[in-house]
Amino acid sequence: MTRLILASQSPARTKLLSNAGIAHEVLVSDVDEDAVQARYGVTDPHDTALLLARAKAEAVASLPEADGALVIGCDSVFEFDGEAHGKPYTAEVAKERMLRMSGSIGVLHTGHWLVDCRDTDNSYDDDGGRAGSGATLGSVSSAEVHFMDMSEAEIDTYIATGEPLQCAGSFTIDGYGGAFIRKVDGDPHTVVGLSISTLRGLLGQANVGVTELWTGGAVDPAEVRAE
Repeated sequence: MTRLILASQSPARTKLLSNAGIAHEVLVSDVDEDAVQARYGVTDPHDTALLLARAKAEAVASLPEADGALVIGCDSVFEFDGEAHGKPYTAEVAKERMLRMSGSIGVLHTGHWLVDCRDTDNSYDDDGGRAGSGATLGSVSSAEVHFMDMSEAEIDTYIATGEPLQCAGSFTIDGYGGAFIRKVDGDPHTVVGLSISTLRGLLGQANVGVTELWTGGAVDPAEVRAE
């Protein structure tokens, strides 16, 4: 069976893959994001998301544990008023951003980078699976996020949950923050941090069909409707 490794510690990303029935392992990269950006000097939010996704994927692809697998790295950057916003980390930064975002629109860019670590020398690898493509390629999925008006009291209460401090742009769509998002133009999975359709496209370029990774463990629509 083809192995897929997610180079991210994000619970939201691994939950997305699991809910889509996509078999995967998790290996966290030890990438210093600030150092990577300082080295390349990338300021455009779109390019920054792709650069950091590539750095994470390549860091994990270099590990012995990734041998024979496909590695997907992801990174999200929020663009607002022409500025790139990563994780706020502090309540003060989160509040300043959210007061500006209230009633406004921003764009969430999620970079994806895929590295094929399977053996390319033979028709089949040592485990009996198809040989690798040697692919190392990426793509960015972007979605426009429309925020509702937020009161200062709501923002303070939201920040007190701790949720926005570790999220690009200081918000989530799949947690408390969903209460403040009016609509999303684009793939909503992009806002969570991993576009399943974008992953499908990258896998296809590496000659792997997404259905090859299906486990039969996707969320049952009947269970979702019954909740």
